[in-house]
Amino acid sequence: MKRKLTDRRSLLAWLLLLLPVTVLGADRPKEILLWPSGAPGSEGKTEADAVRVTADGEHVVSKVHRPSLTPYLPARDKATGAAVIVVPGGGHRELWVDHEGHNLAAWLSARGVAAFVLKYRLAREAGSTYKVDEHALADMQRAIRLVRGRAREWAIAPGRVGVIGFSAGGELAALSGMRFDAGAEGAADAVERESSRPDFQALIYPGGSARVAVTKDSPPAFLACGYKDRPDISRGLAEVYLKFKEAGVPAELHIYSDAGHGFGVRDRNRGAAAAWPTRFYEWLTDMGFLSAARP
Repeated sequence: MKRKLTDRRSLLAWLLLLLPVTVLGADRPKEILLWPSGAPGSEGKTEADAVRVTADGEHVVSKVHRPSLTPYLPARDKATGAAVIVVPGGGHRELWVDHEGHNLAAWLSARGVAAFVLKYRLAREAGSTYKVDEHALADMQRAIRLVRGRAREWAIAPGRVGVIGFSAGGELAALSGMRFDAGAEGAADAVERESSRPDFQALIYPGGSARVAVTKDSPPAFLACGYKDRPDISRGLAEVYLKFKEAGVPAELHIYSDAGHGFGVRDRNRGAAAAWPTRFYEWLTDMGFLSAARP
C-alpha cells in the first residue's frame, strides 16, 4: 500500500512539473512576423523553429528563419505609453526565451509597459548562413521600426520605444543603439519609413562589450551584470559605463556581488539581483519614460 502511494505521489509530482510548460505555451500571445513575406536573407528556408524544453521546464529555441515579435500589451487604462523590445540571449546559437524573454515581458506588461519578445536569426549555430551584424541586427532594427509604426494601435508613444537585451541579445541591443537611421522616406513598405533608433537601451550581462561605441547621440543606458560573471562581461560592462559617462549620456550601472551569468528573470532567483527588474522600472521612471502623457 505504501509503495502504491509513493508511486502515485511521484506521478503527481511529474505531472505538476509538466503543467507550467503546457500552460505557459498555451497562454503566450501570438507571434507577429517581422517580414510577413519572408525575411531578406532567409529565402528558401522553410524549416520550422526547433524548440527544446530543459529539465527545469524552460523553452530554448533554435533554427529561426522567420523572425518575429511576441507582444505583451498592458490594459489600455494602465498603459504608460512606454514600450520595450526584449531580446533573449543564447550565444547566437539558440534563444533562452523564458527567463530572458517572456518572463520579463509579462512582468513589464503587468506594470503598464508594452513588451515585445524578439525571436531573431542565429549566426553561430551549426550550419548557419546568417551573420550577427547583418541578419540578426536587421531583425533587431526591423522590430524597432515595427513597434514604432504600430504605436498608435498599441497605445505606445513613438518616442518611448526602447530595447533590453541579455547576453548575446545584449550585444544586439547595443548594436541597435550604435547603428540606426531615421527611416527611408517614401519606402513602399511603411515599416521601413520608421526610425530604427531605440529611445533607451538596457544591456543585461551583454556579450561583445568591447565593441560598444558611445557618442553624444547614443540612447541612455541601464546596465546590469553579476560580479561573478566572466571578466570580459563584468569588467567590460564597467568600462562601457565609463564610455557613457565620458560621452555625457545618462547611464546607470548595477553589478550584483552574488550573481553570475544568465540570471535573467526566474522565480528561483534570490538576493539583490532578483530585484533588478524593479531597478530597471525605477530607472525608466527617473528618466521620464513612464511619466510623460499617455499617447
